[in-house]
Amino acid sequence: MYKVQRLLIIGAGILCLFSCSKKPAAIQRPPFCADSAYVYIEKQMSFGPRVPNSASHMQCAVWLIEQLRVCGAEVELQKGFMPDYRGNNQQIYNIIGHFSTPETAARPRVLLGAHYDTRPWCDEEEDYNDRFYNVPGANDGASGVGVLLEVARQLGRRIADSAFTTPVDIIFFDCEDMGSPRVYTGLEREDTWCLGSQLWAMNYAQNQPAVYTFGIVLDMVGAPDAVFPRELYSTNYASNYQQQIWKSAEQLGYGAMFSKQQSYPITDDHYYINYLAGIPTVDIIHYDMRNATGFPFWWHTRQDNMNNIAKPTLQAVGEVVMSQL
Repeated sequence: MYKVQRLLIIGAGILCLFSCSKKPAAIQRPPFCADSAYVYIEKQMSFGPRVPNSASHMQCAVWLIEQLRVCGAEVELQKGFMPDYRGNNQQIYNIIGHFSTPETAARPRVLLGAHYDTRPWCDEEEDYNDRFYNVPGANDGASGVGVLLEVARQLGRRIADSAFTTPVDIIFFDCEDMGSPRVYTGLEREDTWCLGSQLWAMNYAQNQPAVYTFGIVLDMVGAPDAVFPRELYSTNYASNYQQQIWKSAEQLGYGAMFSKQQSYPITDDHYYINYLAGIPTVDIIHYDMRNATGFPFWWHTRQDNMNNIAKPTLQAVGEVVMSQL
């Protein structure tokens, strides 16, 4: 998952923690059920690693389409091909759930995204032989999808209660984690990560079928000790929305989790939505600047299992996302 761009960050406003003279007033807590999100994550894990074009991957895709429809979405399956790290065409299946009502259909939309595939290689394992296992992907993949499925369920309830005001598209991106593995030593092409979002963003740039106000991408949002600093691409492309989201997190009581520290830029799905599609999009991603990789010790290993999922973290992320809709 993701290549971190370790750029030199200059300026006291970037290097230092921001401070506030007043504690923001609390806001109304939006409905979100972490128990439900947790069950959605468990279900994804029951399929096994969702390596692109495997049986588990296809079974999970079918299930995701069913869940979005149950929640009241009009579902679109975007199919296409993108070259992988060796230049070979990789089949892409992006799953898009459109939530709207006749009264809201023409309004600008909010985009929410997460990737549902898992990495084919545990290439952060210390033992070389273990690097050829598939990553289970509880936190790296399933957590973001689980949160967004619960968001979808809540959106369906809003529609049923005639309380729906903002149209939302939820996109489950494919092939995010197909970037060049450490075990590969041959020639490789650039932009090998986030193939699904690249395909979607290029198609959007050419056709622009909808107008989006902004977007949020979730990735690795379930760990017990999760910290979400302000990722630099998000700051550069969507600063106002990033500030809005982090302010809401603080008002909801999650200021410690949604850190005001600035992180390095991370090549995640949001980057291509920003760069190729021109939609200001914010990445909410667990990143610890004290670690060598910036990611947890179990990142891209066989240990990315349900032990790394905590309901309080899911609740915090879910509430923050719901507060923006």
